Amino acid sequence: MLAIRKIYWPSVNILGPGALKEAANEIKKMNLGRALIVTDKILSENGVVEKVVQELKNIDLDYVIYNDVNQNPTIKNVNDGLEAYKKNDCNYIISVGGGSPQDTAKAIGILVTNGGNIVDYEGVFKSTNKSVPIVAINTTAGTASEVTINYVITDENRKIKMVMVDPNSLATIAVNDPELMLRKPASLTAATGMDALTHAIEAYVTKGSYELSDTLALEAIKLIGEALEEAVNNGDNLEARSKMAWGSYIAGLSFSNCGLGIVHSLAHQLGSEYDIPHGVANAILLADVMEYNLDSNYKKFANIAKVLGRDINNKTIEEAAMESVLAVRELSKKVNIPKLDETSFKIEDVEKLSKQAHEDVCAGGNPKDASVQDIIEIYTKVYKR
Repeated sequence: MLAIRKIYWPSVNILGPGALKEAANEIKKMNLGRALIVTDKILSENGVVEKVVQELKNIDLDYVIYNDVNQNPTIKNVNDGLEAYKKNDCNYIISVGGGSPQDTAKAIGILVTNGGNIVDYEGVFKSTNKSVPIVAINTTAGTASEVTINYVITDENRKIKMVMVDPNSLATIAVNDPELMLRKPASLTAATGMDALTHAIEAYVTKGSYELSDTLALEAIKLIGEALEEAVNNGDNLEARSKMAWGSYIAGLSFSNCGLGIVHSLAHQLGSEYDIPHGVANAILLADVMEYNLDSNYKKFANIAKVLGRDINNKTIEEAAMESVLAVRELSKKVNIPKLDETSFKIEDVEKLSKQAHEDVCAGGNPKDASVQDIIEIYTKVYKR
């Protein structure tokens, strides 16, 4: 309790049904000029971007749109977005989407104020100057990139995901409106929801966890455990979507301020090598990594089991902890997460992927130090499951 903690989150956070309209009023107060809207083709085609644009039109705000972001955003996406920003004399960024547009917007914002190439900023605290203002409008209950100091960009040439941890990339305004999350496909809801659950669980057990991060993470696990299956099965359930929005948001606040673990280290390799969506990759790996980590803190894993609704009465602490793994496996099955051998993963790549995962920024936060051989064994176990 006496340790010094530096806590980062956006200066303005707007949450709940109808948050988009309130966000437009906040943007108008900023009086910044022309915005670059960073998003993707799907959101441009399904009407979500139009909802944002309409709110901007209602208050006479100027904007241009860059909508070529990939599901695993690349250096090219960042450079193309930066060119659009400069060519159109933009003054700030509005990101619309899940983690991919949010991460791309952060990368663009850092390059506008710091220059250079995005590869220069791989790692921890690499930039000097604060990003241009970013209004991060989130549309999925998943990555929580709208509230974190983290962003991830794929280097197409090296086939790796570059992880950046940088307070200068933090959004100015974070917006979570569950009405923007309604009617999303079940598969997307499942993948992003399991991503949020991964954030919460890894944050709760990471080496860097502390009182505030623990409180946020455990509540996020509870909310997601209560709401994810319903959100997947009934995409129009605003209560379930609202719980997921809150769960994702507070999970993001938690891990952004304490770190993650090797679920993310391993998942990043699946995304960069095979373009597997990040949430799917995390979901596939989560239960087996939890089982690997159990003996690092049986009590915390037992707490996870309890808030996920498992009966841990009359069980040893080891048995209670294992219930958390079983709960996650059961939830993954209920929301139809695929198995690793049903993806494009190739077992012959396991040594290369494991070496890369071992060097990933997130690996240092894992509650147990995992060797390359440990990681090989986890990948192999998941693949054979």
